[in-house]
Amino acid sequence: MPVHAVAGEADLFQRAADFARHHLKDDFAVAGDTGAGFDRDSWQRCADFGLLRMAVPHNGEPAPKLSSLITVMEGLGYGSGDQGILFALNAHLWTTVIPLAEYGTPAQRERYLPGLTDGSLIGANASTEPEAGSDVYAMTTSATPVDGGYLLDGAKTYITNAPVADVFVVYTTVDRRAGPLGITAFLVDADNPGLLRSPAFPKTGLRTATMGRLDLHRCRVPSDAVLGRPGRGINVFETAMEYERGCITAACLGVMRRQLETCVHHARHRHQFGSPIGRFQAVSHRIAEMKVRLDAARALVHRVGALKDAGEEASTEAAVAKLFVSEAYLESSLDAVRVHGAGGYLSGSPQALHLRDSVGSVLHSGTSDIQRNIIASALGL
Repeated sequence: MPVHAVAGEADLFQRAADFARHHLKDDFAVAGDTGAGFDRDSWQRCADFGLLRMAVPHNGEPAPKLSSLITVMEGLGYGSGDQGILFALNAHLWTTVIPLAEYGTPAQRERYLPGLTDGSLIGANASTEPEAGSDVYAMTTSATPVDGGYLLDGAKTYITNAPVADVFVVYTTVDRRAGPLGITAFLVDADNPGLLRSPAFPKTGLRTATMGRLDLHRCRVPSDAVLGRPGRGINVFETAMEYERGCITAACLGVMRRQLETCVHHARHRHQFGSPIGRFQAVSHRIAEMKVRLDAARALVHRVGALKDAGEEASTEAAVAKLFVSEAYLESSLDAVRVHGAGGYLSGSPQALHLRDSVGSVLHSGTSDIQRNIIASALGL
């Protein structure tokens, strides 16, 4: 039975956790491989599991609820030590599949969505530039109209999945003076002769999610490569970011749950000064804080899912979730190292792996400070 046909949130979580435990890499396999890179087999196994189909309608059936997909991601995060592949899958879902499903023409959806949901195609989001990261609307990559299409010129960087992607959603400007209203999104195939991509960047964490750069030089695309409407790429981008900010940390919830359970077990069985270390208030309070962070984080992420399932806008709630969960994940990962002491600091330990991975969570999909800006703006400040 495909995962999207499973009923009940508890069943979804358990099925996803069991799948991840048996079919994805464990902590030690990822941490012990300093040359770890993208694993296409793991990607395909997740696709065959039904994960990618959960974001869009399939075979005439409506898409499952977003809250169900969040629960599956949480279960995968709990069961798998390979958070990089889960991050790559999230980036693919929220910034390629969702924009295509919502803004693509029938021809675009027919061409790309079957492959993007069965695992045979990998998508990537090309918005960040060397000088336009947090200030994304300062992008300089241009789209010049020509007979029958456009010429794209510029550079994009820090693109998750770039070295392995088959199709990119590339954001460009047709008029820098128009700011956000000058932005147009394009679907660009990786084999376009005007597109050059870099080798994978080495990273501190999430090493099985590849990241790279794109250089576009007179990259010709047809008029029907526009995703959405010309000059309305801002709508495509904001939709992608609302989903990504609200949901990309769902897998982190599973990691935080496993961290908590591991720390509780360690604190009960590790003895110092003739007593389990969990009896020392300095340790027990640290673990209690991990529990508080986890429960609050789950509520915030699932609130985004509930709002979107109800057809409501959730951009502010998504920013709140992204800010809190990413910072909570980082703090709990650091606390897990502290609870485990020197053993948690060893490079091959799950605690050290999670700490490295968690640092990226406060940077990707908009830094924590950018999330604060979004929230402050929504409050009229």
